Amino acid sequence: MKNPPKIVVIIPAMNEEGSIAKVVKDIPQDLVSEVLVCNNNSTDNTKLNAEQAGATVLDEPRPGYGWACLKGMDYCEQMEEKPDIIVFIDGDYSDFPQEMPDVVAPILNEDVDMVIGSRALGKRAKGSMTVPQVFGNWLATRLMRLFYRVKFTDLGPFRAIKYDKLMALEMSDKTYGWTIEMQIKAAKRKFKTCEVPVNYKKRIGKSKVSGTIKGTFMAGYKILWAIVKYR
Repeated sequence: MKNPPKIVVIIPAMNEEGSIAKVVKDIPQDLVSEVLVCNNNSTDNTKLNAEQAGATVLDEPRPGYGWACLKGMDYCEQMEEKPDIIVFIDGDYSDFPQEMPDVVAPILNEDVDMVIGSRALGKRAKGSMTVPQVFGNWLATRLMRLFYRVKFTDLGPFRAIKYDKLMALEMSDKTYGWTIEMQIKAAKRKFKTCEVPVNYKKRIGKSKVSGTIKGTFMAGYKILWAIVKYR
């Protein structure tokens, strides 16, 4: 890994005009080389606000969290100088981008392959996660422990992973199962992983997953399906 390492941030974003600029501006600029906002079929000013905040915006018209993340990865694959580390963070401002140095530190200092920012280990603002979200994380992490012998406390979207390790996972989920697919595949390949506590606050705007009955159901289905699929 180069010194300093090349760190690229991927932010999937669908209709996050009220929050995306805050996320981009709060990312430590001396830490990362480029911020990619993957505009996932937004119908508002997400793209404009992200560009004005200094991000590179990539348009992905196919709706789906995984599609947006894959768009960012495709962009990185075309770079002449590939990244060393990819950081994923949501565009709703529920995470604290200022904590990014803590999330990448185990990779830089301990040669960890993947780091999950755990909301379960950090401080969560009241109402920042719904009851189905908390229960879903609890159930998914325990099923992963049972079936894959790996200890996680969260499927948190704020995470960092070595670029070569990410590409080796051959990620394929296009929608709600992106985060758990990454963790399961990393466990199966015996990657060196860890968690760090991250704080969490109420998001700006309405969640496309936990904010709807369909989103909650589909996310739960994809999580349980992934547990079985990759077994």
